[in-house]
Amino acid sequence: MAQLVRGISDDGTILVMAADTTDIVREAHMIHNTGNVCSAALGRLLTAASFMGHMLKAPNGSVTLRLNGGGPAGSVIAVSDSAGNVRGYIENPDVTIPLKYTGKLDVGAAVGSNGALTVMKDFGAGDPYIGQIPLVSGEIAEDITAYFATSEQTPTVCALGVLATPDTRGIITAGGLLIQLMPTADNSAIDRVEADIKDLRPITTLLTEGLTPEEICQKALPSFTIETLGTFETAYRCNCSRERVVRALFSAGAQSLLEMAEDPVTEATCHFCNRKYTFTPDEIMALYRKATE
Repeated sequence: MAQLVRGISDDGTILVMAADTTDIVREAHMIHNTGNVCSAALGRLLTAASFMGHMLKAPNGSVTLRLNGGGPAGSVIAVSDSAGNVRGYIENPDVTIPLKYTGKLDVGAAVGSNGALTVMKDFGAGDPYIGQIPLVSGEIAEDITAYFATSEQTPTVCALGVLATPDTRGIITAGGLLIQLMPTADNSAIDRVEADIKDLRPITTLLTEGLTPEEICQKALPSFTIETLGTFETAYRCNCSRERVVRALFSAGAQSLLEMAEDPVTEATCHFCNRKYTFTPDEIMALYRKATE
């Protein structure tokens, strides 16, 4: 299971979250057969969604993040429930992009930066909140930071990482860090945070060295005393079901159902987990009759 830790500074000025999402990103890679740069793009967005879902105060709520930057990877989508469990997909999962001159994966080139990050928060009742900002870089962490600053007016530091093997495309480690200033933070707290994170090493480096999310929280903010509010297990979890697919087919309308019934079999595939649901012509006709009642 992946692990997410949430903490707060003892003076109540800083909220910090860190996560080891290696198992989540491995599951996403296995489901979607992603190449390295697409594993990094999808993995980073899944980690960000897990943070944002866990921050919801609605037990039945969810957060959907959609990146569309015009790059060859296409759209990237991640959805989290309020416990931080996530699912997602990337439109073109096996894009090949040259490495940066630093030798690192060029996620920004795969995602593109000529587009937007859309955030939809569903609180389980009433209309959802939808916010959208132009992409900053397509590197995802910078775009999440910009979203919080622009749409929620919350100063935020976000670091996201996925480390993959060059040849086998396996996921070595993945995770993230989110630091937010509370309304009670003054300029001195801001200065301390900036000094603390100045030389912070990449999240994947810290995880590879064996640090836990709780230790990463303290490592990131050494001038603060961090009180752990909770440690939570999270997972890649799809909520698709045959009943949901039936409702989707029914919503297509009577004429579409009549046309589907002409096929020997109707197959629907979940974008998030690749599970396939099949329906016979008799089952489709039963839906058609219900739609025409």
